[in-house]
This record gives sequence, C-alpha cells and structure tokens, in this order.
Amino acid sequence: MDLAEQADLNKLRGDTSQARAFLQQALELEAEAARLVADDLEAEPTRSVLHRSAASLAVECGELQIAERLIARALAGNSPADIAEELKDLFMQINLRNYLDRQGVKLTEAQLQLLAR
Repeated sequence: MDLAEQADLNKLRGDTSQARAFLQQALELEAEAARLVADDLEAEPTRSVLHRSAASLAVECGELQIAERLIARALAGNSPADIAEELKDLFMQINLRNYLDRQGVKLTEAQLQLLAR
C-alpha cells in the first residue's frame, strides 16, 4: 500500500505517468498477495481484504477484467458480510454503465455517479 500512497502523492504533484507506474506496481504486488491466500478459505478476513484491495487498485489502473476476477475469487470464499458487500458494490460500479447501455438507458455522468453510491 506504500506504492499506492506514492501514486497518490505523484497525482497531487501532477506526475500522472509516475503515479500510474506506482499504481501498476501496487496492483501487481497486491494481486500476488491475494493469489497466495486465494485457496486458503480459513485465512479470512485477510483473504477477502487482499482481494478487495487488489480489485480496487485494478479499477484505478483501468484493469476492469482483472478487478472482476479478483472480486469473483474473493466472493467464492467465505468473505465476512461487510467485505462481501463492498466487493459486490465494487463489481456493480464496474459494470453499471455497460449494463445500462445494453438496456438502452442513457444517464448523465452525474446521474451515474448518484446510482453508483
């Protein structure tokens, strides 16, 4: 998570390329940590927290398919209820726009943000 903090600092400084590099590194490390405990269903809540964190970083990096896989893997285990809800909310945020588009529903960005909250 130190790398994610470095990314935030670089964003504040306006160095988006360096911020992106730090975010990508953070994602790789967090996803690897999640993979290491993915099959250990007794490692809750650590298992779910690592997957949630990696999925959030993946979303921030624009890696939505990776985020979806991380969320699905987390929810396939024994996630505590509060973390499971956060994972489901993140999945919904990732997929809401595409779902609405397929249904022919057009919303402004502001309306979409209100729905995603």
